[in-house]
Amino acid sequence: MALDPTKTAIVCIEFQNEFATPGGKLHDAVKSVMESTGMLEKTVKLTEEARKKGVTVIHAPITFSDDYRELSPSPYGILANVKAGGAFKASEWGGAICETMKPHPGDVVVEGKRGLCGFASTNLDFILRQRDIRNVALSGFLTNCCVESTMRSAYERGYNVFTLKDCCAATSQEQHDAACNFTFPMFSKPVTADEFLQQLPE
Repeated sequence: MALDPTKTAIVCIEFQNEFATPGGKLHDAVKSVMESTGMLEKTVKLTEEARKKGVTVIHAPITFSDDYRELSPSPYGILANVKAGGAFKASEWGGAICETMKPHPGDVVVEGKRGLCGFASTNLDFILRQRDIRNVALSGFLTNCCVESTMRSAYERGYNVFTLKDCCAATSQEQHDAACNFTFPMFSKPVTADEFLQQLPE
């Protein structure tokens, strides 16, 4: 059954210069997986085609103030690495959405993302419900971190969740493949960009 484009959104997670653009603080860490999947080019093409069909495109960047006052004084895990590396500052180039994925007129930009899950500290759920979105397709960085966290929350909230396997990237091929092959099928419908487009009406 074809998806209703008016009830469908593609959520693009952290397509920011830190990850997506040479010179970004984390680009080298994800570069090989980006190249293996062609995820940036495929996401650009997917969003362009989806917009034409009436699908909502939502951007979910993560940003912090220059002193990371939003975080604990002693964060641990991945957020500690973000702070230590000075990444994703709202005031810097690295925190900006990359040029090829800049929001188009009609796109929506999520506000307040300070952690891993796209729902946890943001207005994403409000946006989806206000626009009567039922089908949510996820893309972006990192496959096994923010994409996976957002997927789990979307599933728990009752959305019809798709994960776009070739529109994501992680810091290693092994981590990307493990998420796609083992975790994604538990909480979503894993598909390629082309398979997702095929589910939208002509």
